[in-house]
Amino acid sequence: MDDTHGHEATGGQGQAPASLAHDQIVQPPRQPAFSWATMRDQLSGRIAALDLAPDLGSEIGSKRWMRGLGTFVGLSAAAIAFWPSFAPLEAAPPAHVDDAVRDEYRSQMILPLALGADSGRHMGATALVEPLAAAPERPTLETVLTMGRGDTFERLLRRAGVGRDDSLRVADLVGGAMNLSDLAPGTSFDITLGRRPAPGAPRPLETIAFRARFDLELAVERSGEGADLALTKHVIRVDETPLRIRGTVGDSLYRSARAAGAPASAVQAYLKTLGQYVNLDRDVRSDDTFDFIVAHRRAATGERQAGQLLYAGLERAEKPRVQLMRWGKEGEFYEASGVGEQRGGLMAPVPGRMTSRFGMRRHPILGYRRMHSGLDFKASYGTPIVAVTDGRVTGAGRMGGCGNAVRLHHEGGIDTRYCHMSRIAVNRGQSVRRGQVIGYVGSTGLSTGAHLHYEMYRSGRAIDPSSVQYVSRAQLAGAELRRFKDALSRIKTVEPGAALAELEQTSAEVAASEPAREIDRLSPPKKG
Repeated sequence: MDDTHGHEATGGQGQAPASLAHDQIVQPPRQPAFSWATMRDQLSGRIAALDLAPDLGSEIGSKRWMRGLGTFVGLSAAAIAFWPSFAPLEAAPPAHVDDAVRDEYRSQMILPLALGADSGRHMGATALVEPLAAAPERPTLETVLTMGRGDTFERLLRRAGVGRDDSLRVADLVGGAMNLSDLAPGTSFDITLGRRPAPGAPRPLETIAFRARFDLELAVERSGEGADLALTKHVIRVDETPLRIRGTVGDSLYRSARAAGAPASAVQAYLKTLGQYVNLDRDVRSDDTFDFIVAHRRAATGERQAGQLLYAGLERAEKPRVQLMRWGKEGEFYEASGVGEQRGGLMAPVPGRMTSRFGMRRHPILGYRRMHSGLDFKASYGTPIVAVTDGRVTGAGRMGGCGNAVRLHHEGGIDTRYCHMSRIAVNRGQSVRRGQVIGYVGSTGLSTGAHLHYEMYRSGRAIDPSSVQYVSRAQLAGAELRRFKDALSRIKTVEPGAALAELEQTSAEVAASEPAREIDRLSPPKKG
C-alpha cells in the first residue's frame, strides 16, 4: 500500500509524468550574440596550439622540429630585412664663425685672463698682447704667522721672508723687552713687508705686531721709508681678582658649577681636589652648597684667563664643612685647621674596572694554575696610567713577562709595579707625585689584550694592593699656621661672581678706542 503510493507520487515506470507549475519550469541559458572576451580567449588558445616555436634541441628531424626551424628562419630574415644601412649620416651644416664669435670663444678658454679690450669681458690673451719682461710685485706683503711647538722667533722671521739684518734687529729689540723663550706656542704675528729695494733682495720689514704676554703687546715698525726699526710697547691693564663660584649642588655638581659661570677646567680641578676628602657619590647631596675660588685675570681688551684652583669648599647641613686652600711652594691643599692634604686609600692607577684579583688562578697563556701577584684592570689601549701615590722611579723599561713596565718605590717600604705598557712616560731616578702619568696602557709581554697588571710589594714580598691603605699628611704650626689662616680669611672675602663682570675702561682707554677724525690725521702747518 505504501509502495503503490510512492509510485504514484514520483511517476515511476509506466506512469505519466507529474505536472509542474509555470514558475517551476527552468529555461535553458541564453547564449550572447557576440563577446570580445570570448573571441580573445579562443584566439589565444588556437595560437598556443600552433606551437610555432618548439625547442630546436629536441626531436631533431621531426615535423615539429621542422616547423620550429621555419619560424627561426623567418624571424632571422625579418631582422636582416630591417638592418640599417652603412651610409654616412648627414650632419648639420657648419655655423659661420666671424671675429666676434671667435673673441667670445676665447673668453671661455682656460687661459690667463686679461681685459677684453673695449668689450669689458675677461678673456684669454690674443696675438696682440705683448708679454711683460717682468711681472710687477705687490708694493707690500701682509701675512700672519703662528709660532708652533718647538719653533723659535728667529726661524719664524726667516720663514716669513724677513731679511737677516732685519731679523737680528727685531730679535734684539724684542729680546730687550722680554725673554724670547717665553713666547708661547700659538702666538700669532702680524707681519708686513715692504717693496724690494732691488731685484733678488729681501723685502724690508715694515711692521711686526704680536701679543707677547697676556698683559703686553709689542710692535716693531719703521717710522718712515728708510728709517730704522723701533719697538713700541703697549701694556694692557689686567685685573687679577680671583673668580669665586658658589651655588647649590642640585641634580649635578658639575652642571650646576658650569651654569654658575665656572670654566670647565676649574670645575674639573675642584672635583678632583674635593674627591680626595669626601665621596662625591655618597656624601654630597642636592641641597649642599659648593664654593671654590680660582685664579683669574681680566684684560682691558676683553680677554679672560683662568688659572689654578686656590680654594675648594663644600657646605653641608648635617656634616662639617670642607675648607681647603692651596698653600706653600709645592701647592699642597691644607684644611682650615692647617692639616695638609691627606693621601689615603691608594688611588686606582687607571679608571677601568678590575677584571682579575690577587691570588691563585689559571694563567690564560701558560695554561696552568699559578700565583697572580697583582690586580688586572680593564682599560683601552693608550689609557694614561698614574702613580697611586708619591714615589721614586726605581725601574723603567722591559721587564720579562711584564713587558714594558715601571717600578716605583714609596715610603714605608712599599714598591709598586705597572706592567704591559705601550709607552713609558718617566725615567729611572725621577720623582713622581700622586696622580702623575707614568705610562700608557698596552699589551706588551705575556698579555692577551690591552690591560694593566698592577703589583705591590712590601719589603720585597708581593701583597694584595686592595688590602693596603697608604696615608700621608702634613701639619702647619706656629707662624706658618697663622699666615695660612690669615690668607684663608682674606681669600674668603672675595665676592662670588665679581670677576665675571666686564672690566670698566679708564678715560684714556675710552679715548684711545674712539675712531680718529680725518682732520686729526692732517699734519699741523709748518711755522715760517
